[in-house]
Amino acid sequence: MLTAGAAQAQTQTVQEPLPDSLNIRWMSENWTPPEVLRVRIVERDGVRSVIRFNEAARLSEVYPTDPSPLWNVPILLKDNIETADMPTTAGSLALADNAPGRDAPLVTRLREAGAIILGKTNLSEWANIRSSNSISGWSAVGGQTRNPYDPERTPCGSSSGSAAAVAIGLAPAAIGTETDGSITCPASVNGVVGFKPTVGLVSRTHIVPISHSQDTAGPITTTVEDAARIMTVIAGSDPLDPATAEADAHLYPDGSQLQFETLLDADSLRGARVGVLRFLLPSYSEETREVFERSLQVMRDAGAVIVDVSEPPADWRNLGTWELQVLMTELKVDLNAYLASTDPAQVRTRTLADVIAFNDAEPRETELFGQELFVRAEATTGLEDPVYVHARSASLRAAGPEGIDRMMADHAVVALVAPTTSRGWTSDRNDDDDMQGSASRLAAIAGYPHLTVPMGFDRGMPVGLSVMAGKWEDAKVLSLGYAFEQLTQARRAPELR
Repeated sequence: MLTAGAAQAQTQTVQEPLPDSLNIRWMSENWTPPEVLRVRIVERDGVRSVIRFNEAARLSEVYPTDPSPLWNVPILLKDNIETADMPTTAGSLALADNAPGRDAPLVTRLREAGAIILGKTNLSEWANIRSSNSISGWSAVGGQTRNPYDPERTPCGSSSGSAAAVAIGLAPAAIGTETDGSITCPASVNGVVGFKPTVGLVSRTHIVPISHSQDTAGPITTTVEDAARIMTVIAGSDPLDPATAEADAHLYPDGSQLQFETLLDADSLRGARVGVLRFLLPSYSEETREVFERSLQVMRDAGAVIVDVSEPPADWRNLGTWELQVLMTELKVDLNAYLASTDPAQVRTRTLADVIAFNDAEPRETELFGQELFVRAEATTGLEDPVYVHARSASLRAAGPEGIDRMMADHAVVALVAPTTSRGWTSDRNDDDDMQGSASRLAAIAGYPHLTVPMGFDRGMPVGLSVMAGKWEDAKVLSLGYAFEQLTQARRAPELR
């Protein structure tokens, strides 16, 4: 047992300079009291990544006989994931007092595995769904999160604070959420690992929603191995989330639990046929394309067979239109259901229409951008609308069976790769340095796994390599990304400013 004297000595020890890249094994082997971590957050969080420190966070002082997989590992959560001991705001003042006193099932799993829920991270307000002009990393509750490599450039979003916090070493892991790019983009531009699992592998219960078709939570870490360890803990079926009905069948194929970290193979690229999404490449910066080509050569040298996929899916040009229709319709339905589950004494906005009215009356909410997407979502007419039914069916088919699945089958490849995005663009809307390239849409719409791993730098800003595959092929995606990571070791932590 850790005595008071030992705790004091340990506090003095961990106040020494800490490595910027902290992994889960290091944290679980070192006693790091939450109060020390809070000091580090205050001193080092110049990028405004953390909204709230968990005052209830406590170190477990008794080493368990059978050590829990995340024993005493501090983990940050995006502030759209509910915990019993902190409010959950989605960055909006409308939810500032939203504290229904319940843990999301994925949080319960983290606690049962021994993790310390350290606090909540900032995000693009409402997970970037309020306006097409929203600013990544900005919320009325948390202000503007900055990119730690260059504060004038975007941290991307919407899991901005989760990625930035991990990048600067405030915690070894954070949980983000993604509907389309909200884990992978911020992880890429902040130089860390981000994993969007198959939709249905991780429960979405008690997470502020956008879309039941595309939403999922996933880990953001500094290594693929740590992302795999987190996945082992948070994956699993939840009776309150119908999308997870098949999860346990994939996690317990022979009766014992699948351990994602034990399936990582540093030699998994050898002999693997890997498809390159060539049709995406013209949209990326020249520098990112050069880094990507060098990454492909690394794979070849490791024994991979690189296969060009030059043609996009047949309905590629329609995907964006269909996806937006799906998101708008499901946002109204799903958010109304979530708001109805909150405490009326804490959350007076009981519907999306109420939130729109709140924003209209609250100048702090709309001083930087509006809410035209909220207004558009409010005008939708529900899940029986034939326009929505067609959009969901067509987009799912085009991205999944006729998209990722067909490209993999036609080219006999085990996975697809592309740059995640180019360097983080500036936050100045008046210049021409904008977002360049994105690999997230197909996997997001299909609900398939998507991993981003640091692959190098574009004008001094980090860029990531995306690895995607079919539904429930999460372990394979993680293993291929792990093999690439072990060969390149491309991550370089930012210099603290």
